[in-house]
Amino acid sequence: MKRRNVYIGMALIAIATAAVFTLLFMNNTKAVDTGLLKVLDPNGAPSHSQSLTGDFSKPMDKPMDIAVSSSFTFVTDTNNKRVLTFDAGGNLLYSFGEDGNGEGQFKFPYGISIDEKGRVFVADLYNGKISIFDEKGKFIEYFAPEANKEGKVSAPAALRIIDKKVYVTDIKANKAYVFDMTGKLLLEVGKPGVNDGEFNSPNGITADEEGNIYVVDTGNQRVQIFDKQGKFVKIINGSNDGKGESVFVNPRGIGIDSTGKMYVVSNLTHMVYGFDKDGKKIFQMGGMGEQNGQFYLPNGLFIDSKDNVYITDTLNLRVQVFN
Repeated sequence: MKRRNVYIGMALIAIATAAVFTLLFMNNTKAVDTGLLKVLDPNGAPSHSQSLTGDFSKPMDKPMDIAVSSSFTFVTDTNNKRVLTFDAGGNLLYSFGEDGNGEGQFKFPYGISIDEKGRVFVADLYNGKISIFDEKGKFIEYFAPEANKEGKVSAPAALRIIDKKVYVTDIKANKAYVFDMTGKLLLEVGKPGVNDGEFNSPNGITADEEGNIYVVDTGNQRVQIFDKQGKFVKIINGSNDGKGESVFVNPRGIGIDSTGKMYVVSNLTHMVYGFDKDGKKIFQMGGMGEQNGQFYLPNGLFIDSKDNVYITDTLNLRVQVFN
């Protein structure tokens, strides 16, 4: 009799366990983070892996952009007028920069990028200069000083170094520039306006493996694509033809992963959107909040060589990492 009761109890436990897992599978499959799901849905959104917060005694204050090398992660900690440096494990190592207009000083450090020598380029939106530092934060020189003197670069925002070219957006001039590594101006794209090839306060910028240039045209709520000669190609805004209602509200950061997926930050809706190579929207992630995977006015976006996605979460005072 006792043995039969034991068997009945074991059977009831097995049935209850099966029922629970069935309900979880039917109602909440997306909450189960497995590699298999990513293989089955390669166009799905990445999953949160960690957050970078820095020093609790002096936390980040409006982190605007991020750049990652094989050894270091650099974050423009804008309201603190400095750059934070983390190791590959996400541990804060040191910071550099201070308030001011002189060498090694910042007023509004924004775009940041790293060249193949490990030098760190920082665009300062307010003082109009792009500073170059070594990886330990020692000031080296200003980038493209002649372009700065000529007024070509007056309010640099986003900054990316890709295939030995420096891509910069200028919010005040409503232009995008491409330089070689010596600071020689190679290409100038755009002018103020709302038509194809025109900008209203451009922010994020990147380029794909073919040299096509992607500019986040913030005030016009869209991404514009140009070929490597600067000829307008098309608009991406989440609508079918790029001419319908945009899904973006104040778009900012942008990045392209190794498969060609494009990520775009929509700042005022606290979202990040993913697009395939044809510009079709394939996922969205985020939403306003403080939990992992949620944002409060996200801004910068960087994708490293392993397709990890880094997003500066400005009012949550952190950088979130997804993979």
